[in-house]
Amino acid sequence: MLVFEMRYEECIAMLKGIVHYERSHRTWETFHDDEGRAQSDPHWLRSRAWHGIISRHATPDFAKQCRDLGIALVDLNDTPPIDGVPKIRPDNRGLGHLGAEHFLERGFRSFAFCGYANTGWATERREGFLEALRLAGHSCEVYDIIHSEDPLPAWDARNLASLGVWLGRLPRPTAVLACNDYRAQQVIYAAQHVGLQIPEDVAVLGINNDQMRCDLSTPPLSSVATNGFQAGFHAAECLSQLMMGRPVEQMDQRIEGLGVITRHSTDILAIEDKMVATALAFIRASACRGISVDDVLKHAFTSRSLLEKKFRRYIGRSPQAEIRRVQVAKIRQLLVETDLPLKEIADLTGFEHVEYLCVVFKRLMGEPPGCYRKRMQVEKRD
Repeated sequence: MLVFEMRYEECIAMLKGIVHYERSHRTWETFHDDEGRAQSDPHWLRSRAWHGIISRHATPDFAKQCRDLGIALVDLNDTPPIDGVPKIRPDNRGLGHLGAEHFLERGFRSFAFCGYANTGWATERREGFLEALRLAGHSCEVYDIIHSEDPLPAWDARNLASLGVWLGRLPRPTAVLACNDYRAQQVIYAAQHVGLQIPEDVAVLGINNDQMRCDLSTPPLSSVATNGFQAGFHAAECLSQLMMGRPVEQMDQRIEGLGVITRHSTDILAIEDKMVATALAFIRASACRGISVDDVLKHAFTSRSLLEKKFRRYIGRSPQAEIRRVQVAKIRQLLVETDLPLKEIADLTGFEHVEYLCVVFKRLMGEPPGCYRKRMQVEKRD
């Protein structure tokens, strides 16, 4: 028997991953402890013979209670590991890398990060962002504050004014990655209150892809999506091993992100060269219709040699490579978010033959699309 101690809407994807594992491997009697009674009431925890718990809010004291009661525990909280408790959490450095890649692909040359100085997950995301930018030859401004359990101080007028002053001193345009969507909302608010346009002056990207928060932002917020489904699936798999008395090999598993969900807050190309910007915009709008480099040349009114030279200068790859990158990004999205067969995915991404899609995907991703889909343990379409 299991108790899942989770409280927030952000955990829905994790719960779906747990359900997917449970239905495909074994039948468990489960209880969703959405009130958090397992942690707040020790007597309630002892009231039934629980065999395992997957928790989003595990603490050392709670882990000790579970250990004393002989209850297997898996931790989904993005905090430092608890001794002896398997932890499943996002690859925060990798999420920072994805944010940097998103901005680099759009041609930005000025970058900033806005986060929290006293939380491990936020500093890991910052370090991943800075690392990716350093590898590409860029520096980054950083604005961190002390994170508080009370969210209201972060919205204090003085804090937002200081943030606005910092944003106003940055070159224009600047690409800003925030440590999460909540912090990104503050960046947008502060920028607008000092007269900056989003995304023309400041492009803002969050992390976590909290869809309600992103859609309610003005403008809608782009965000790096974590993979809660995969985290939940691995947590259930890990708990199953513990309950069967088997050791867990990897006690701190990091789950890679799904990629960037682009909305209006970063929907801009920061390329000084108008011809390259025109060609890039055409590729990103049309690559999945099966265009060729010749189509790009006609649209940008230029020669192949000049376009090749400028593409390598501004984005570091050829026009053909950019077409393939956009197509493969869409293929990855469809593999993760849908259960469409490869034939339909080929039709939607500009490939006449499935076989060629598989060749291109494997060359760029290192594995066939079928293996990629299986590895990601994607959700079934609702």
